[in-house]
Amino acid sequence: MKNVTSRNRPDGQLAASGAGHRAPGEPAVASKGVAALTMRTKHAVLLASVGAFASFAAASTACAQEMAPPAKPPWSQEADAALAQLDDTLAAPELTFTARTIRVYLDEFGQPLHIFHTMKVTMRRPDRIKIQVSGDDGAQDLFYDGKSVAISTPEANTYALLPAPGGIAAAANEVLDKLKVDFPLVNFFAAGTEQSLLNGIVGGWQVGMDRIDGVECRHLFFNKRGGTDLELWIENNAAAVPHRLIVTYRLLPGQPSFTAEFTNWDSRVRTADAVFAFQAPAGAKQVELTPVNASAQQGRP
Repeated sequence: MKNVTSRNRPDGQLAASGAGHRAPGEPAVASKGVAALTMRTKHAVLLASVGAFASFAAASTACAQEMAPPAKPPWSQEADAALAQLDDTLAAPELTFTARTIRVYLDEFGQPLHIFHTMKVTMRRPDRIKIQVSGDDGAQDLFYDGKSVAISTPEANTYALLPAPGGIAAAANEVLDKLKVDFPLVNFFAAGTEQSLLNGIVGGWQVGMDRIDGVECRHLFFNKRGGTDLELWIENNAAAVPHRLIVTYRLLPGQPSFTAEFTNWDSRVRTADAVFAFQAPAGAKQVELTPVNASAQQGRP
């Protein structure tokens, strides 16, 4: 967490992320106080690992060609209809939800490890968003008021500010592409933009029906360009509220994955501007942002 739709665009990371979904290749940016602002040592390992995964994926065309095609048809009518419903759900004018996420990555010894986060999202399109994330590697908050992004690390009592006019998509570009800051699942609710997790889907079908928390859900499977698979569980109704997401990177070492379970989904909320405005805590230190040499944010949901 340290360091957030059309069906025919290149693909995450929300998601996060965790969850990768963009590989712009731009240099990342970190603060001079990056250890305090963004991550502990193990999360730096996570980001480095994710960056290595993205590099591997870019060089894996031959491997992808050798893989057997899916046994199912490229598209099913059920999956196509469900994805259209989900597009509408994610594009709601206002939205709040909670997500519990698990990111699997390889450490420097090739051992798969897991990092857990809980995130609370409040969003009002086109230019307001607040994300509060806590997890194994600490806590971090993001505020976007339509003009600037504030990234706050409560444990260190530090924050950074940067201009980001142009709406949520522009803010996501600044935070995810140019900063060494990771807010899982941002790409999941970036509906209608190039950052959307649902971009680049080339095939999909309905696996079956499951019940999650007593609600009947469609279990859907989608293939994306670049060797990424998505599994989605969405309510079997017109609302199509997502309950679970699993992203698997088939061509990367160890086939790392990202899992999110959603609760408290609400598209009827009405949120005041003050919720998205950042107020620096007493005694908080502002840190500057400076370029770094690694683009470790590639390959996250």
